[in-house]
Amino acid sequence: MSMNGTTAPVAPVPRGLAGVVVTDTALGDVRGREGFYHYRQYSAVELAQTRSFEDVWHLLVHGELPTAEQAREFTARTAALRSLPDEVRDALPVIARASVLSGPLAALRSALSLFGAAKDFRPVYDIDAGRRREDALAASAVVPTLLTALYRLGQGLDPVEPRADLPYAANYLYMLTGSEPDDARARAVEQYLISTIDHGFNASTFTARVITSTGADVAACLTGAVGALSGPLHGGAPSRALDTLDAIGTPEHIDSWIRRRVLAGERIMGFGHPVYRTEDPRSRMLRGIAEQFGGPLVEFAVEVERQVEAILAELKPGRELHTNVEFYAGVVMELCGLPREMFTPTFASARVVGWSANILEQAQDPKIIRPAAHYAGPPAPQPVPLP
Repeated sequence: MSMNGTTAPVAPVPRGLAGVVVTDTALGDVRGREGFYHYRQYSAVELAQTRSFEDVWHLLVHGELPTAEQAREFTARTAALRSLPDEVRDALPVIARASVLSGPLAALRSALSLFGAAKDFRPVYDIDAGRRREDALAASAVVPTLLTALYRLGQGLDPVEPRADLPYAANYLYMLTGSEPDDARARAVEQYLISTIDHGFNASTFTARVITSTGADVAACLTGAVGALSGPLHGGAPSRALDTLDAIGTPEHIDSWIRRRVLAGERIMGFGHPVYRTEDPRSRMLRGIAEQFGGPLVEFAVEVERQVEAILAELKPGRELHTNVEFYAGVVMELCGLPREMFTPTFASARVVGWSANILEQAQDPKIIRPAAHYAGPPAPQPVPLP
């Protein structure tokens, strides 16, 4: 508001805040024109190829990769946080039944809120950095336990208790299936999880930071992020990309199926990204992982990718459209035995670490995030009509 009582002009911004810089971060960045993203000072893809999930978790929370001794301590510390409080465990069957149609992510919102209350999470505004970090670690460690238990209960199965002797990804698969995974599948899922821990100021991360700026507790911040991730334009695409392969069916149908949709202006799930203007580095890495498994599904996916890019070059010259992370993520998760309804929840089981790191960083800034909106309704004030 200006000195004379009129509203100060608001600078116009692009739709969706595209390209608008809202804060500084030391957690990482996405360089879309280069096809590159990083966690702190390291390539995220290189980290996925060479380090464990726990090592990267340590990097984001503590600001540095752990030494061998620190890695052992951090892994043991976070593994000890996987078990659920009794009051949360007892409530999960009710939450699962109530969410049977809406799925594990909707159930996770309720379970996370209950977990925060059971653990006496306090507003980040009222606690010190050490307590914030403890709350963030506890919530991140327990999300896989919640997700897998809720899924199994929804399938009429008993939850599987976590094992502290298994790494993060292997334990996740164990709790989901009831069987200890082989090393190849555990490592493939671990690499996928590492590659999706964080990815700039995406919608769910920004949501977590906005809620954090109000001073709310860690569970509230994470619950809001989960809500944002549940939207099909954000986290709902891995299974939809695989549904595209199912809809095409066989290699001889690829050309006609893709042409119809391109000419109709329809979106092809698993292709395109709002940031990358070149190949998504996550997709490139996951394609390599899929090709290590091999088989008809992988061969079909690679051929679909090739033909989509060729058809677009023909029908939409100058418009580059490449596979995004969801396309080959769906293929890898299918090969590793994950049910499709758990693709996005699996994404959430990794992204919770990135959200938590962003929460910890945002909590250091006491300024609430409070943007403005341009009013576009009828001129005001107008007389209120009499009844």
